[in-house]
Amino acid sequence: MTSKPNTPLLDRVHTPADLRELDESDLQQLADELRSETIDAVSITGGHLGAGLGVVELTVALHHVFNTPDDKIIWDVGHQCYPHKILTGRRDRIRTLRQSNGLSGFTKRTESEYDPFGAAHSSTSISAGLGMAAARDLKGGDNNVIAVIGDGAMSAGMAYEAMNNAGHLGSRLIVVLNDNDMSIAPPVGAMSAYLAKLVSGPTYQSLRDTAKNIVKNLPKQLFEKAARAEEYARGFWTGGTLFEELGFYYVGPIDGHNMEHLLPVLKNVRDNHHGPVLIHAVTQKGKGYGPAEGAKDKYHGVAKFDVVTGKQSKPKANAPSYTNVFATSLIREAEEDDKVVAITAAMPDGTGLNLFGEAFPERTYDVGIAEQHAVTFAAGMATEGYKPFAAIYSTFLQRAYDQVVHDVAIQGLPVRFPIDRAGLVGADGPTHAGAFDTAYLSCLPGFVVMAAADEVELRHMVATAVAYDEGPISFRYPRGEGVGLDMPDRGTVLEIGKGVIRREGTKVALLSFGGRMSEVLKAADELDAAGLSTTVADARFAKPLDKDLIRRLAREHEVLVTVEEGSAGGFGSHVLTMLAEEGLLDHGLKVRPLGLPDVYLDQDKPDAMYAKAGLDCDGILRAVFAALGQEALTAGRSA
Repeated sequence: MTSKPNTPLLDRVHTPADLRELDESDLQQLADELRSETIDAVSITGGHLGAGLGVVELTVALHHVFNTPDDKIIWDVGHQCYPHKILTGRRDRIRTLRQSNGLSGFTKRTESEYDPFGAAHSSTSISAGLGMAAARDLKGGDNNVIAVIGDGAMSAGMAYEAMNNAGHLGSRLIVVLNDNDMSIAPPVGAMSAYLAKLVSGPTYQSLRDTAKNIVKNLPKQLFEKAARAEEYARGFWTGGTLFEELGFYYVGPIDGHNMEHLLPVLKNVRDNHHGPVLIHAVTQKGKGYGPAEGAKDKYHGVAKFDVVTGKQSKPKANAPSYTNVFATSLIREAEEDDKVVAITAAMPDGTGLNLFGEAFPERTYDVGIAEQHAVTFAAGMATEGYKPFAAIYSTFLQRAYDQVVHDVAIQGLPVRFPIDRAGLVGADGPTHAGAFDTAYLSCLPGFVVMAAADEVELRHMVATAVAYDEGPISFRYPRGEGVGLDMPDRGTVLEIGKGVIRREGTKVALLSFGGRMSEVLKAADELDAAGLSTTVADARFAKPLDKDLIRRLAREHEVLVTVEEGSAGGFGSHVLTMLAEEGLLDHGLKVRPLGLPDVYLDQDKPDAMYAKAGLDCDGILRAVFAALGQEALTAGRSA
C-alpha cells in the first residue's frame, strides 16, 4: 500500500496490523502525525509527555517490524506508552488518559491485549520479558519478546540482575535501551549506523560463527584470547562491552529517530539472533515539540497546556504543598544540625530535596532509581552518627522493604523516612497510591510511625525525627497543598507516642491518623449540629500508640471511629487489637475503623477517590450513624 504525500495516515491505522500494511516510505509521515496526536491529547489531559515524544519513531518501527500482540512489547516505564496506546486501538479514548473511567497513564494488562505487562514502577521490563521468553521456550513457541527500557531505569540493580540471568539462560530476548539522557554513547552518525546494521546482520553472524568454530579447536588459552579480542574489537567500534559481559549481543548505538537506521536493525535482530540481544537506540526526550525540547525536565510530567505556547495551566496554590513544607522544614533543621543529610532515589524534585540540595549540596545524595541501595546507604550513614533522611514516596519504599527490615529495623538504626504521596494520589492511580506503608512499618519492632494531620504537624514531625536517635522513625504526608495554616519558623519536638485532643465532646469520638483531619473536623461540625457531641483527636502516632488517649476515648464515648488513608493492618487494626487486649470492647463500645477499601482504586480526582473510599465527611457520618443504628444520614442531621 503506497500513500500519496501529505495524505493523513493515522486515521487508517486502527491496529498495528494496519500499520504493517504501510510502505516503509510512509512510516516517517505516520510518526509525525502520531507525535502531533500525542501532543494534542496530553495538552487536554495532562500527563507524561516528554518520554512518549522521544519514542514515537521507535514505537512505529517496533509495531511495523514485529507481529504484535503475538510478539510482546514491554514498556519500561509506562511513561513512554502513550504513542503505543494510540496505535493499538485506543486512539478514540486517548483524551480520557488518567481521567475517571479512562485510560491508565501506564500499560495495563486488563486494558488491552497489546499491554502484556503492567509497568508503572521502573526497571521491571527485562525481568518480566525474560519470564515471558522462558515460558515461550517451555511451550515450544517462537514469538519475540521485546523490552523497551529507558536509560534512567538502567540505574536500578534489578535491570542488571535480569540481564545477568538472561545471559545465563541464553533465551531469545530483545532489549531496546532507549538512551535519552545519559552520556553512555559516542555521537550517533552514519558510521555508527552502518556498523550497527553490519553486526546485527546475517553476514557478520555467519563469519563470527565460523571463526568461533575454528578457534574452538585451538588450545584453551588461545581460544579465550581470541574470544576476548573479538569482543573488545567490536566493543571499541560500537560500545557495549558491559552488556557483552552480561551475556548480551550488543548492537548500536543507532539513531532512534531515523527509520532508515531503526528498521534494518530491528529486522536483523528479529531474523538472525537466537539469544539475548541489546539494541542501543539514542533518542531525544521531548523530540519534535519545541517547548518540551527547551524545558529543563523535557516536559516529563505536565498539567494541561496550550499547544502553541506550551504554557501549562496549573491551578493557583492557596497554601504551600506538603512536599515544600517538608523541604523547607528540613532545611531549617539542617541549618542548626550539621549531621542532617538527605537521600533521594532519583526523585529530587518530587520529594522537595532539590531545594535541600540547593541549600546543602554536599549533604544531598541522589542515588538513582535504587531504593534498596538508598535505604542501606542511609543505614550506613546512621552507623557513623549522621542523621539521614531517606525521602521516598510510599509506593516506591515498598521496593526496599527487606532493607528497611534487615538493614535498618533489626539493627535499630536511626534512619529517618519522610514518606511523601501518602494515601490516594489521583491521576497516577493504584500503582502510585501510598496505601500500605503504615501497615508494613508499624508491624516492625522498635519503629516509630507518625502521620501529619496538616502542614504544621509535618513541620513538628521533621523536628521530631531530627531529635530522635533511638531507632528508625517515619512520617507520612499526602500529595498536594496543606490547609493554609500559619506556619511556625521551626518545628517543635513532639513527645513520642502522644496524640492530642483537637475538640472535646461526649458521645462520638473521631480518632484521626494522617491527612484526613480536615474532613474529620467537617464531620464533627455536622454531628454536633445533629445533637451528637463529638470529640476529635489527632493520634499522630500509629506506633507507639497513645494508649492513655485511646482508653479515655473508649471509656467516655459511645462510638469510636478511627480514620486513616491507609490499608487494613494499619492504624485502625492496632487500635482494635489494643482495645481487645484490654477488654475495652466488652462494655458496649461501638468501634468503626475507616481506611482504604480492599480494592485497587483506579485513577480519578483525589476527592472523588476518597469519596469512593468512604474517607470524606459523608463517609465518616455514614459510619457514625450506622454504629448508632440510625438508618440514614439525613435522619441524623434532622435529629
